[in-house]
Amino acid sequence: MSFLARWRADRDAQRKAARYVATLFVEPALRDIEWLAQHATRGDVDHATWELRYARRALGLIAAQRDALDDRTGSIVAREISEAFARDRGIAADKTDTAERQFNARLSAYRDGLASRAGAPTWTRMGQTLFAFGGGSFKLRDDNIIRAGELLFGYLTEANEALRATFGAVALPENVAPSELVGRGAPR
Repeated sequence: MSFLARWRADRDAQRKAARYVATLFVEPALRDIEWLAQHATRGDVDHATWELRYARRALGLIAAQRDALDDRTGSIVAREISEAFARDRGIAADKTDTAERQFNARLSAYRDGLASRAGAPTWTRMGQTLFAFGGGSFKLRDDNIIRAGELLFGYLTEANEALRATFGAVALPENVAPSELVGRGAPR
């Protein structure tokens, strides 16, 4: 690949990452913020807002890292998220490092929750994780934990849809089962 072709490809990937990350920085729905504030953050609307922001962004990065067609997409999206935090007007300039540390803690917890195969069902664990960071009761599986898990599942679904719309979807030949491709590489 020539230098110019590589440069164009890199710029195209960066533009796609910026479009994708913009979908992750959409504000949470007011009804979800109010619900989380009522049930997990002891009425703290700002805390509830940030927990939902962090969750959407973390799940979006996880989707990019595990579901993108190109292995480089996850790192490009991670870099764009970091740059978006630096530009976020909702974060004071001296608090960007704090916001990134808080985001990384949630990213790690949500990644672990999705990867774990033990204990409660995945979306129960995810709901419990949201409630744990929110300061709410997370030990029992109740209607609030289930709703939180459903909300996070919706965020992950939206992220995957945006990922496919922005970066493209997998296209396999109709006459070849995906399991047949394992071990011989992806079709070219």
